Amino acid sequence: MSYHRLGPNVHDRNNALADALSALRTELELPGPFPDDALKDATTAVENHQLPELDLTDVEFVTIDPASSTDLDQALYIERDGDGYKVLYAIADVPSFVTPGGPLDAETRRRGQTFYAPDGRIPLHPEIISEQAGSLLADQLCSAYVWEFRLAADAVVESTRVNRAAVRSRAKLSYAGVQADLDAGTAAPMLELLKEVGLKRVDLERARGGASLNMPEQEIVQLPDGGYRIAAAPQLPVEDWNAQISLMTGMAAASLMVAGKVGILRTMPAPDERSLRHFKRQTTALGKPWDDALSYGEYLRTLDPTEPRQLAILHSAGMLFRGAGYTTFDGAVPADSVQSAIGAPYAHTTAPLRRLVDRFVLVICEALSNGRDVPVWAREALAQLPAIMASSDQLAGRMERMALDTVEAALLVNHVGQEFEATVISGSKPAKPNGNSTNGNSNGNGKSNGNGGPSGTIQIAEPAVTARCSGELESGTVVRVRLLSADIATRHVHFELVD
Repeated sequence: MSYHRLGPNVHDRNNALADALSALRTELELPGPFPDDALKDATTAVENHQLPELDLTDVEFVTIDPASSTDLDQALYIERDGDGYKVLYAIADVPSFVTPGGPLDAETRRRGQTFYAPDGRIPLHPEIISEQAGSLLADQLCSAYVWEFRLAADAVVESTRVNRAAVRSRAKLSYAGVQADLDAGTAAPMLELLKEVGLKRVDLERARGGASLNMPEQEIVQLPDGGYRIAAAPQLPVEDWNAQISLMTGMAAASLMVAGKVGILRTMPAPDERSLRHFKRQTTALGKPWDDALSYGEYLRTLDPTEPRQLAILHSAGMLFRGAGYTTFDGAVPADSVQSAIGAPYAHTTAPLRRLVDRFVLVICEALSNGRDVPVWAREALAQLPAIMASSDQLAGRMERMALDTVEAALLVNHVGQEFEATVISGSKPAKPNGNSTNGNSNGNGKSNGNGGPSGTIQIAEPAVTARCSGELESGTVVRVRLLSADIATRHVHFELVD
């Protein structure tokens, strides 16, 4: 993990940064405080909440999340079952706190999802639900939608059912802590089973042609002095194994809805042939050719983000992950029902505290699993959900990018004129395999920087910043660059190549 603190005059820069981040909320018209009627609706729901009759409080569930998380959507339990496995996956029972057609229902539809702004989270639900009664906190008696899976020895799902039940998580674990215990050989047996099942599910993902773009993520972290830093860290293996349980649940939800001929799927088209050909040319130019011997998902798993040219390939691979959306049906199942990056039909269902659509998927799947009619209010909402989620996703994406640009500018504002070492992740000229002629580039030859000259995109390790840079840049190379400008208010950062 790398980070960089603000330089001299920290107080002034912290104030300027805080003002700029606050202005984002106004500029983007992000949701503000919950209306009084929605808060009252939430309070009433918590006060009158009834636990389900099914009691699974003897199951030793645990949650695994980032250490600071308090809105806990999922809790996990795994045990051996003969040659295979039994997996119980509890998902927060958000539907029991939201009255269909009520003020809180209307407000959550207006928001669509939780927005994770650097200066504070903007939750989908009031905190009395999202961080208290509805969250699967350790030692708290909760209601949940519990998915029960029976897996074969190779972790293939043999049976699935879902029911509402009373549960009690035993511990709130962090990814870093679990990974450390697994690496040291001191992890609890159930966590060793998570690794075992997770690795087998990764193998199944490879077999069905699924793909994950495992780039190091940039995260904005607030400091005790009121400033911020940008942390960049590769994904831990346990995050992938835990994600495989969530993916398995999403695929099971899709299967239930497809069989029941009603629901909403998360879909993404397969990459078109033109994009695939272009990407293959780039991989050849960057020295790690991709051919048809591997699926593109398996190929992406071979890439090392710490190697400059392979990092450039990962950034270029983003072109293959486009067009994701939501597809609803109530009757005939649409032909384009596959999420191509997963390699199977898939539905969002494991994060109802943070994402609106999951609440409806849970209700639909529980009804179908138990042979009951899907509630009318859930069916009627299907037609509205794709537009709500598309708008919300777009707004969240804009906020994240603009917030990152703002913090990057603040980190660099005191370093104008200084030089840095950088990796070119998107070049203005083709990469040269083995120093010879080339046949591909990341962003098109001679892309303009807005002033008529060529430019590209660079990544600096310390501080962890991605920015535009003027000059003839070759994808995947390591170069010296000079910071020309950094402005917090305009979120503008620009570098030039040092000859």
